[in-house]
Amino acid sequence: MRRLSQIVALLLLTAVRVTAQSPHGESLTIDCSKCHSPAGWTNATLIWVEARAAILKHKGKARVKQPLVDATAAAVVFKHDSTGFPLEGTHAKVDCKSCHASLVFDAAPMDCASCHTDVHGMSLGNDCARCHTSVDWIVHTIPELHEQNGFALVGAHGNLSCTDCHTAGNPLQFDRVGNDCFSCHQNDYQTARAPDHVADGFSTDCIQCHDPMGSGWHTTNVVHDFFPLTMGHAIQDCNQCHVTGNFSDASPECLTCHQQDFANTTNPSHQAAGFSTDCTTCHSTNPGWTPTTYDHAVWPLLGSHVPVSCAQCHQGNYANTPNTCEACHLTDYNATTDPNHVAAGFPTDCAMCHDEGSWGNATFDHSSTSFPLTGMHVNVNCIECHAAGYTNTPTNCDACHLTDYNGTVEPNHAQANFSTDCTQCHTADGWTPSSFDHTATGWLPCRVLTRT
Repeated sequence: MRRLSQIVALLLLTAVRVTAQSPHGESLTIDCSKCHSPAGWTNATLIWVEARAAILKHKGKARVKQPLVDATAAAVVFKHDSTGFPLEGTHAKVDCKSCHASLVFDAAPMDCASCHTDVHGMSLGNDCARCHTSVDWIVHTIPELHEQNGFALVGAHGNLSCTDCHTAGNPLQFDRVGNDCFSCHQNDYQTARAPDHVADGFSTDCIQCHDPMGSGWHTTNVVHDFFPLTMGHAIQDCNQCHVTGNFSDASPECLTCHQQDFANTTNPSHQAAGFSTDCTTCHSTNPGWTPTTYDHAVWPLLGSHVPVSCAQCHQGNYANTPNTCEACHLTDYNATTDPNHVAAGFPTDCAMCHDEGSWGNATFDHSSTSFPLTGMHVNVNCIECHAAGYTNTPTNCDACHLTDYNGTVEPNHAQANFSTDCTQCHTADGWTPSSFDHTATGWLPCRVLTRT
């Protein structure tokens, strides 16, 4: 009898222990009455259904009959935020069993892929929240996502369908596409004919010529650094220079495009003058060929030579043009009468007296001769001394001053037989005061004696 009582006690203890164990795991410690009623464990969801019905009624919706097993997370008394997985959006409306396959609630995984089938075939990773929210599956941040991946959807790219670039068999599989142009536009590159990109060796980096902000392939954004398209060359029609349809055979030499301009120019005639076919020798890229510039360093153009027409000196011959003064100014030389250059025997090298400023400011460095001009001689008109010409002009005083010598009576130079070398008594500053050295005569000047 005693043995039987021990067995009954052991069975009762085991039953108590079984009934004391929670099927939800050790982590769920809330009071059972929060979810279950004394009527039985199977009535656990009744509280949830009634609570949900009350919520719907409060919102003005009709009460909906639901089976007892249809318990939604929105009606659960348990605070789901404490799990680190708050129930937001659509997650608050789903049946708990959709995520909690067993009664051990904390065994439910928290990663998206455990509940949601990856329709993208792992092409976008397993973090659904990177593109989707708990509200719905619609992706509202496609432009931002592309910017994060380094490929902004701008210009024509902003109007494309996803499948225009992501061409996998599954329209929801977005395998990564390279950010370089060639990844999508290889066929465009290979089939382009005007110009032929393959034959001309164009770069496969489309943005070197095409604007991604544009809506088509037409471009004005050609990187032409090897031949800058400035001013007169800033043309929009590429075919004006690339006449063969091949954009790699155009020569950078001027004559390639401007041979007809060179041949037809008559003022001056480039061909007759033997001009260089390198247009940059005289021209810039200014439209209309003007203004023309030429480095005249061989014969610098200064003063009055600057505004002179090229033809005045070159007279149609721009090769072997002489650079001597008389080549242009012989007529001026022959016609000059004050002084008469021909009669005076002046040298034909105008630069000896004139500069490029004008004829009126003629200068001659008399110090370079044996007769420097000092004193009264500085202001004398050239012709007064050079009456017989500008070559072999005598430098002795009486050549110019013999009349002064003969006309002087106080003292009478001729009667006193004075020397005709005026410098013995006079200087170039004037006739007076004279400085005659009386000691040279042997007759000393009288001294006045005073008595003491």
